[in-house]
Amino acid sequence: MSAELIDGKAASANLRETIAAAVAQMKADHELQPGLAVVLVGDDPASQVYVRNKGVATEKAGMRSIEHRLPADATENAVAGLVRQLNGDDAVDGILVQLPLPAHINSARIIEEIDPAKDVDGLTEASAGRLMLGKPGLVPCTPQGSIILAKSVRENLSGLSAVVVGRSILVGKPLAMLLLAENCTVTMAHSRTKDLAAVCRSADILCAAVGRPRVIEGDWIKKGATVIDVGINRIEEDGKNRLVGDVDFDAAKTRAGAITPVPGGVGPMTIACLLRNTVIAAARRRGLAEPLV
Repeated sequence: MSAELIDGKAASANLRETIAAAVAQMKADHELQPGLAVVLVGDDPASQVYVRNKGVATEKAGMRSIEHRLPADATENAVAGLVRQLNGDDAVDGILVQLPLPAHINSARIIEEIDPAKDVDGLTEASAGRLMLGKPGLVPCTPQGSIILAKSVRENLSGLSAVVVGRSILVGKPLAMLLLAENCTVTMAHSRTKDLAAVCRSADILCAAVGRPRVIEGDWIKKGATVIDVGINRIEEDGKNRLVGDVDFDAAKTRAGAITPVPGGVGPMTIACLLRNTVIAAARRRGLAEPLV
């Protein structure tokens, strides 16, 4: 048996097309162009690439891309002040502070400065609380993308056993809440879990979000399971730099029913879901019907 590959690139492209159509409809019906503001502090090369890619994607979707770049020695108060300024700017519907921030800045404080109505990364305490309570809110992008990909294999996840390996506030915890909202029976596993292999083998849906290359072995996969690999790890192998996931892909694909590759799986969905959140935020802030994205 060879698993079905869950094509994140194709799913992302489809979602972006839907978002672009929704944005065009907003412009036609309400003369509204959603705006996404990204705050970048410092000159981290990876962050610069991410910000550039987000800007290009935002503009391709027909939205306004706004970038604010501050030097690496910017004070915490300066960054917080900029976020508060963006909170009050009606042309800005979404605010994203690119992480990581320089070490002298308290990232948690900066995130909490973001108006929850504009928190398109879904990282504020208010957003997390709404997710926990099952109330409407803006959901973290990578977990949302993971759910979309899982449902592309099987639309109704109700009653399935789901295991999330990893308990970070960025992916693991919100992903578990989203799976609960789909009526899955959810187990959260982590580094202290006893007999992790046995726990993984119980999963109809196995989500790996650990940040360690190939930690999930092939024989940990239940036959026919859907495997969502969130990990992106850079390793050197056979004299080459490679990107691999948290799952041993070659071994897992002989047992799984469907699996996301790395790269090309969950990764492309993250920016697409960021755009999705921006469109939703723009509609909610103005009391408009939410677009079907």
